[in-house]
Amino acid sequence: LFKGVNIGCSGETIGEVVFNTSMIGYQEILTDPSYCEQIVTMTYPQIGNYGVNSIDVESDKIQTKGLIVKECFNYYSNWRAEGSLEDYLKKYNIVGLAGIDTRQLTRHIRLEGAMKGIISTETKAESELKKKMEDYPSITKRDLVKYVTCDKPYIYNPKKGDYKQFVVAVDFGVKMGILKCLDREGFRIIVVPASTKPEEILKYKPDGIFLSNGPGDPAAVNYAVTNIKKLIGKKPIFGICLGHQLLALALGAKTYKLKFGH
Repeated sequence: LFKGVNIGCSGETIGEVVFNTSMIGYQEILTDPSYCEQIVTMTYPQIGNYGVNSIDVESDKIQTKGLIVKECFNYYSNWRAEGSLEDYLKKYNIVGLAGIDTRQLTRHIRLEGAMKGIISTETKAESELKKKMEDYPSITKRDLVKYVTCDKPYIYNPKKGDYKQFVVAVDFGVKMGILKCLDREGFRIIVVPASTKPEEILKYKPDGIFLSNGPGDPAAVNYAVTNIKKLIGKKPIFGICLGHQLLALALGAKTYKLKFGH
């Protein structure tokens, strides 16, 4: 049990507690769809000193279930800043915790493995908090992709004129930074929902198929594995993060959950 001070919204949130050792990039981490259903612990002691802006985002909202820091610094200083980290958490109704030894918590996760956690400003009884955590479903064997994939296909860079090649990006929770990289290298990109059928993807006549990052257990996204199997050998396929794991499953490999997420 860690007692600290509330940051962001008051209330209660439950998720899988993971850690990140980055000194910067907290806004990109918060908005990364790969962190869906997770509470992120930042090991660097002071977070928030350069504020937040509307540019350094990986999606259109905060994706994490919560944030844990040692110190949330609201006196930000950066010429690109548009607001404070705490106000950003409040904007998206995110419950956070500050004032604890985040490195001690990280050591606990490292030794014991990733586990469910709860942040609460409402319940003080430890037994009640534990009961709520036990009743909350684990992210293992849950399809989290359905919460973060796009609703319909869209062209990421419609104004781009000349391009080297055309790529279909299957959105399992794609980060904007990845699409920006592909765009910078001269690729025309159309993004499609995770459940898009192989025949629909091939209708676009792409030069390649990109399988994006995303949250959760790849074994739970069985429809994607089935679709990828039907695409193998038809077009060049490449993937990162969850997309890479789904491609591995489609090719007959096995995946397993690591002891702790990062």
